[in-house]
Amino acid sequence: MMKRLVLEDGTVFSGNGFGSEKDVIGEIVFQTGMTGYQEVMSDPSYYGQIITFTYPSIGNYGVNRDDFETIFPSLSGVVVKEHCEYPSNFRNEETLDSFLKARGIPGISGIDTRELTKIIRETGTMKAVITSSERNVREVLEEMREYELPTDQVASVSTDKPYVIPHRGERIVVVDYGMKNGLLRAFTERGCHITVVPYNTSAEEIMRQKPDGVFLSNGPGNPAHIPEATETVRKLIGKVPVFGVCMGHQVIARACGARTEKLPFGHRGVNQPVFDKVNDRTYMTSQNHGYSVDYNSIMSTELKITQYSLNDDTVEALEHARYPVFSVQYHPESTPGPEDTGHLFDRFLSIVRNWKEETYVRT
Repeated sequence: MMKRLVLEDGTVFSGNGFGSEKDVIGEIVFQTGMTGYQEVMSDPSYYGQIITFTYPSIGNYGVNRDDFETIFPSLSGVVVKEHCEYPSNFRNEETLDSFLKARGIPGISGIDTRELTKIIRETGTMKAVITSSERNVREVLEEMREYELPTDQVASVSTDKPYVIPHRGERIVVVDYGMKNGLLRAFTERGCHITVVPYNTSAEEIMRQKPDGVFLSNGPGNPAHIPEATETVRKLIGKVPVFGVCMGHQVIARACGARTEKLPFGHRGVNQPVFDKVNDRTYMTSQNHGYSVDYNSIMSTELKITQYSLNDDTVEALEHARYPVFSVQYHPESTPGPEDTGHLFDRFLSIVRNWKEETYVRT
């Protein structure tokens, strides 16, 4: 089945369709990881986006039951150079094609993904359509001009109601902006009692859970579109230790008075180098975001920059000068990606325990 990928700037690519046969429109981005495509496709942070995989062969080890980051993927489409029809791996349970068909997600292969990635890098992310080769291109471009990209991404992927994952350890409230399963796993492996709450939960309701610490998850879109989250975090700072990643990092920055800005083409991959100024170390990190914290806006806040990107000098980690609050722009649970920064969960829990002891002494 022949398909077309039509970009907002009028560029047209022709290829072979796989997965769902439906047409789809979304924001086209590129992802540079060589492996981990199952985790990438099931990451809620890709809500409404069409993912271009820069690695040439995708689907070669199939899809399995263990590597999902959420049950129902929320991406719009997949673009690859080549999709593997006959995967080979001892954990393989189905092909990429059958998985996408089951989830109603269209894909297109046979695309020059190097050329497509160059276009996105030079002009920035844009709207795109995966459609039948029979449709009139002018008609497709008119549809894109009229289409508004969603601004309710976090509301669409956050949990609707609170739920608990019980344990005997530290009581952590996780605010779900579009959380990956790997983040929950990082806390359950450390014996934490977890309460997951929706993105718009108030600070008062969070504190009613008597948390030892609050964790702010990853999520899709623009942090400016969830002002209620910023207000909640502003009220939590100083009352309880707070650790944020990805979207959570940006929400912390905005809660402290900093600004965020849209990146031309974002950071999406599992090989993003980050320099830690405090420990004089470089980490390889897993990232997926289209916005970042504005460097200059940090200067007028009580935050300090502790890590930055070695690719473009953007802010990668923050710490509060007075309160037990810190954040990173990347995904330290590493699903997929390197395991350089898993120690941050241990650091957070150490801060939580110290805070509990100090609070006990003060009272």
